[in-house]
Amino acid sequence: MRVIVHGGAGGVPDEPAPRQAVLDEAAERGADARTPLDAVEAALAPLESSPRFNAGVGGAVQSDGVVRTDAGVMTSDRAVGAACSMPGVEHAASVARVVRSETPHVFVSGEHAVALADDFGIETGVDLLTDETRETYEREDPPQGGPREHLDWLATRFGSGSDQAGGAPETDGGEGDDPDRAPDHDTVGAVATDGETFAAATSTGGRSFALAGRVGDVPQVGSGFFCTEAGGASATGAGEDIARVTLSRRAVDFLDEGLDAQRAADRAIDEFESITGSDAGVIVLDDDGAGSAFNTDGMQTSLAYK
Repeated sequence: MRVIVHGGAGGVPDEPAPRQAVLDEAAERGADARTPLDAVEAALAPLESSPRFNAGVGGAVQSDGVVRTDAGVMTSDRAVGAACSMPGVEHAASVARVVRSETPHVFVSGEHAVALADDFGIETGVDLLTDETRETYEREDPPQGGPREHLDWLATRFGSGSDQAGGAPETDGGEGDDPDRAPDHDTVGAVATDGETFAAATSTGGRSFALAGRVGDVPQVGSGFFCTEAGGASATGAGEDIARVTLSRRAVDFLDEGLDAQRAADRAIDEFESITGSDAGVIVLDDDGAGSAFNTDGMQTSLAYK
């Protein structure tokens, strides 16, 4: 099994080693799995449990103070599963797999996705807030009214949190500020192959200070993840723009055109930046190797092969 994982495109942490250790463990877990689908789920699980990443525990807080998780998974036979807007669900990728493998659907959302997770033995009701994310949200004088008031509140905040590609939050020197934590926080993804088939998956806690119920690129097939017989891809970064460009689909399209994994990743990011001017990263896996590209200061990845 060959597996590549990413921990998000963004800044460069002052001490990247602890975060890299989690990524390396995740890749090794994936490489020990029996199938590519098992591999991406196994690889994402420890990343969803680590508050160093924006997936599961420590995920981005939406405008109503709730962390809602999203994920998507796809295999090279074009089977897809996605789930979104799930409060209290740490392992969103496992729910996406249930949607793919146990339902006739592609996408399940909200409370119904949480109920589906519970019925299939995936833990729900998990407190996904950390002391840091709770304090950061409360310092921002959260809105109390309806969506219009929330929109006014997030107008100067959405996209400014530590989970954002390329950017750290502004700090005021208070006790809750931790500039070293800022780059350690983003969407996670994995792509795996056993030499015959592929699987790709991406999982996230969203974007800081988004409108309650916002869903970004991650669970949208072709945007946050995509997979065909040519290979697979997982993207991370500015979600709205990734969705507009369908970044993961474009990366796999380049594989279909005959580019290798690294050239496909490079071409996809170059095209994305020229169209949107935004920040993103992508990992790509094909029959011959792996590639990654980003237009931010950094994107930590790990590759394992067994």
